[in-house]
This record gives sequence, C-alpha cells and structure tokens, in this order.
Amino acid sequence: MSAGSTVSTTYLELSQEGDGAHKFYEVSVDGQVVTVRYGRIGAAGQTQTTTFASVAKARAAAAKKVGEKVRKGYAPAVPGQRAPRSVTRRQVASAPSTARAVAPVLWRFGTGSSAFGIHVDDDRCWVGNQSGDVFTLDHEGNVLARFQLPDGVKCLVADDFWIYAGCDDGRVYDLSSKLPFAAYDIAADVDIFWLDIHEGVLDVSDREGRLTVIDHEDEHQWTRRSQGEHAWMVRADDRAVYHGHHRGVTAYAPDGSGELWHTPTRGGVLFGWQEDDTVYAGTAHRVVQRLSKATGAVEATYACDSAVYSCATAPGGRFVFAGDAASSVYCFDRDGTRLWKLGTGGGSALSMQYRDERLYLVTTDGSLVCVDASEAAVSAAQRGTVPVVRDVKLAAALPTYAPATTATAVATVAQAPSGAVVVECVQHNGRVRVHVVSEGYDGSWNVQFPRAIRVPGARYVVDALHPASGGFYRVRGEIRRLL
Repeated sequence: MSAGSTVSTTYLELSQEGDGAHKFYEVSVDGQVVTVRYGRIGAAGQTQTTTFASVAKARAAAAKKVGEKVRKGYAPAVPGQRAPRSVTRRQVASAPSTARAVAPVLWRFGTGSSAFGIHVDDDRCWVGNQSGDVFTLDHEGNVLARFQLPDGVKCLVADDFWIYAGCDDGRVYDLSSKLPFAAYDIAADVDIFWLDIHEGVLDVSDREGRLTVIDHEDEHQWTRRSQGEHAWMVRADDRAVYHGHHRGVTAYAPDGSGELWHTPTRGGVLFGWQEDDTVYAGTAHRVVQRLSKATGAVEATYACDSAVYSCATAPGGRFVFAGDAASSVYCFDRDGTRLWKLGTGGGSALSMQYRDERLYLVTTDGSLVCVDASEAAVSAAQRGTVPVVRDVKLAAALPTYAPATTATAVATVAQAPSGAVVVECVQHNGRVRVHVVSEGYDGSWNVQFPRAIRVPGARYVVDALHPASGGFYRVRGEIRRLL
C-alpha cells in the first residue's frame, strides 16, 4: 500500500436470467495504482495492474472501468455470497516416459497454462488453455492470432469449417470470425466435461453422466442419463450421439428417442474419437478400444502401458495413435499391432490430432507439440536421431480478439459492402430472432447469431451465410452493425 493512501475496492458480479452467468469484476485503487481482478466466481481470476501519473487519473480510470461493466449488466455484490459454477478439471498425473527414444518433435509452442483444447484443419492449428486463451498457428508453428475468452477452455470442436470453444463459464464461443461470440449457453447446474457439435446441434457430457442436447437456437432439446458417471467422451454424427463414461460407451438416437446400444469398455472412458463407421474410446485401464457405430461391438483393442488420456486416428483408421499418463505416444496398425512407442519429451498428451503425417499434441505442461509421424522420421527417432526442436515464441504485435458483450461493442458501417449479407433482429414469440433481409435467402429461416448483441430492429452486415441441414443459417466472417 502506498504511504498514507487508502485502498478503495469495488466488487461486481454479472447476474443473468436463469442464473447462467458466473463472472466477477473487481477494481481496487491504491494511490496511483489501479488493480483489476476478473474471472469466474469462486476462482482467483486474472489480475492486471496499471500505474497512473496521478491519484486523480487513477480514480478516473477506475470509475470508467466500473461504469463500463455496470452498463454491461454487472452489479455490486459481496464476495463469497454467490455460489460458483461447478467446474471439474480432469485430475491428471504425468510420469516420465519409459520409452527408450523421444518422438521427432518439429516445433513446440507453450501456451502459458494447462491446455486440453486442440483442433487442426487444412490451414491452421488451434490450441486453447485453462486461462481462456486460444491461439491459432500455421502448420510450421508461426502464431497467427489470439482469442481471449472469459474463462478456461474445456475443448475445441469443429463443425464443418466453424470452430467452437467450450469454456468453464458454461458458454460455447464461435471462433470462426474475428469477433468471437457466445453461440450456446449451458445451464449452470451442468458440470461440463466435454462437448461436440454436429450440424449446429450441441451435445454436452457432464460429471453426472448426463448427455444434454441443445439446438442451434440455444434451446434445450433433450437430456439422457447414462449408466456411468464422469462422461469425458461425446461424439456425434447423423446416426447417433456416442457418450463415453466410466461404465463404457452408450449410443443414443439423435432425436433422443432412445438408447441404440451400450458397450462396457475395459476401464472408464477418458477420451473419444470417431471415424465414419467406428468410435474409439481411450480408457483408464491402458487401452484404446474400437467400437462399431452400427452395433457397439468391440472390433479391436490397442494396448498401452499406462492410462490413456487421448487418442486419434489417421483417415479411415489406418493408424491409431494414443497418448498415455506416462508421457508416451503410441502408434498401432488398424488391427491392434503396436508399431512404435516414443516419449513426448514434454509431458503427457491430453488431446491429439493427426494430419498429413504429423501428430499434433497438447501436453500436460500446456504446450502444443508438432511431431513428425512419417515412417522415416519415426525410424530415425528409434535409432536416436531427432530434429532440433524449434521453440515457438509469441509475436510482439499479435492480433488479439475478445467477445463482444454488447451491441455497442460491434464495429459499425454506414452501408453494406458489395457482396455482404444484411440480417435483421426481429421480435418473435417473446424472443429476439435474426432473419435475412438480403435477396436470395429464405427469410423464414433463423440465423445463428450472438445473443448478446441482438437488439430488436437492429440490422447487421455479415460477410456470408451458409445453410445448415436443420433449416437455419450460420454466419461466416465478420459481423458489423448497419447504421
């Protein structure tokens, strides 16, 4: 504390209908120093400290910050009175690898916090950590952009070319454009373990072994409770939703009409993967098991030497990869023969994805690791020859994007640019929906759109709209408000 000064603290919490928001914002002024602390209620949160030229300027800056939050819906509160949202993080231990050789790592990027989320597509690699950061990199490890989300990232999932981040605040953010937005809001009593999205329908698995399904308009569709708890796996396609928990894998009809099959696995399921006709379950009893989507029958078992934290496949299941609790990564052929086992060189792989002879891992130390999984590179690694790892650093002027929480936070344009699409917020049955105004679209279809910026009568411009099979449009590109 500054000599002779008095610390002034303002504590705010965000309360929304349905008790869905669980965020706090605290501003303290100590002389010329302003300290801001924010995050999920019940957690320590993140802290930022700024020193101003005078006490008056510090107080003015603090008042401005408080005013901004109040206008966004925050209200004065007493710390500790409101229960935090229930959040369970997987308890993981990572022992040193027993493999004699280390994997041929090409590059490694430290995110700065423990991380589970990963997605790799043709253009980019995505990684999300428990501090709420999502980074995008190219395939050579150059960092392209950073998204700053309000809470820890649980997982990253793709639905066609839309990318979503499921966060500990109970929201699922669409990261497909420069302006991330909350596309789904999950009920506060759901302790989220994992998520998947298929054709705009969100599937949520949780601590209690429940499966909750939410449609593209963020409306609850159905809930089922499986035989087991701790459901770390959910994968979905046109034929079923595949739910993995501590008693095995259960498949449900997409419309919730009933259970299609249930298969006990060798140990509780800790991770899931899918191909067109099969699902893969990594378990606590040191195996990955391949199950038929049609019948649930176990078609193959891939034996590891420790609990399996993650798994992935080459296209069609030609190769099966697994990461265990002892910092090793494995490759098997389709029938279950182990082809190799190598150390990661930096913790256990909590999630992974294979693409174009490269295996991308997110490890317990919060790093995104790119492994050369080609036959030549692995053979050289087994002989003790590996490339020099390139440690990727953040760019000095990295583009950073945060979600818009009010309509006034969105960029505006005086007129729609050529080729852009105009949409309008309309009041319908007590809810604000978004419909297309531009010609060439079905005006009766709803548009999946950020709820936080819906204002009746407001018009927005988007770069493009794409139809989804459920009879709605999804936004592609930047969202701007039309004046």
